[in-house]
Amino acid sequence: MRSIGEMARDSGLGVSALRFYDGAGVLVPARVDPDSGYRWYGPEQLAEAVLLAGLRRTGMPLADIRLVLAGWSAADTELIRTLLRTHLHRLETGLSEARAEFSRIRAVLERRENPMASLRTTPLRSAVSGPGLAAALDAVRFAAGTDPELPMLHGVLFDFEDDGLRVVATDRYRLAVAHTGTTGHEGPGTQVVVPSPLVDAMRALLTDDADTRLTVDGDRVALESGDRQVAGRCLDHGFPDYRRLVRLPAGRRVTVDVPALRQAVENGPVHTETAREQDGPGDGLTLLGPADDGTVTVHEDADGHRDDLIALNREFLLHALDAGARDRLVLELGAPTAPVAIRRTDSEDTFSLLMPVRLDG
Repeated sequence: MRSIGEMARDSGLGVSALRFYDGAGVLVPARVDPDSGYRWYGPEQLAEAVLLAGLRRTGMPLADIRLVLAGWSAADTELIRTLLRTHLHRLETGLSEARAEFSRIRAVLERRENPMASLRTTPLRSAVSGPGLAAALDAVRFAAGTDPELPMLHGVLFDFEDDGLRVVATDRYRLAVAHTGTTGHEGPGTQVVVPSPLVDAMRALLTDDADTRLTVDGDRVALESGDRQVAGRCLDHGFPDYRRLVRLPAGRRVTVDVPALRQAVENGPVHTETAREQDGPGDGLTLLGPADDGTVTVHEDADGHRDDLIALNREFLLHALDAGARDRLVLELGAPTAPVAIRRTDSEDTFSLLMPVRLDG
């Protein structure tokens, strides 16, 4: 007999997935302890679990999976082959339709004017606070993307507006925004995406309170700090409309002691169950949930009795807490599928968002 943990390890299905398929009547344990409710699986169920894991990776509907397993149990190979052919045809049809839709969208994009190009036709010059810009870059740099398939995220957006400069970075799974003031603003408002290496070079110059000026001229951006300067080309890509991404429904706000929460996350349980691939990285998850006393608690397991627990990438959470640069921060928790906002207590202009991870099942 295998315990549920051993079955999860050997089959490739997570613990919560096994619980889900038990509740759905798809893969019922051979034995359930009447006192503890603990699940045990027979030796013959491992092959079914491995088959189930493969079918779910293909996206087969649950009703068809149920029939495949029934056919497997009855050695009805013809039924199984028919269901596999039907699902493969469904996938091929869906892929063909997706290709057609992507072609249509690309045509729309080709006809759409790139607003970034028109914004950079007139040089922009703006004086900024060196320490202010340094703090803003420190607050967002951790969220810049590195995915080779998404080069437009390989940097930090500099968004010049009448009320100052906003810097934004995102890798899809996390997003960070910070604001700093500007003076002597010349030229129209504009947006440029500064590549990460150039951002790091700029940050290295911002070591004192010397006069600092940013200049955007065409596809080039330069930073002068005292008698030193660093300059380079901007990324030739548009950046997502971050203003749409930060419009979140109101959630429960909890003020946390950052050193204490950081210690709890570092030393607390790590949920290692594999997440759904489309929801982002899932190795090393921390489960957060509100406690009765109004605090946030790190939980050991999503035991099926809590529907308010939020799974976050542990490393991303620690980075966001460090980037907050305060001993006390506000965590805004919504639904388990909604982004978690990490805000400063003294400013609404500097914050980060972390996408939660949906666990198997």
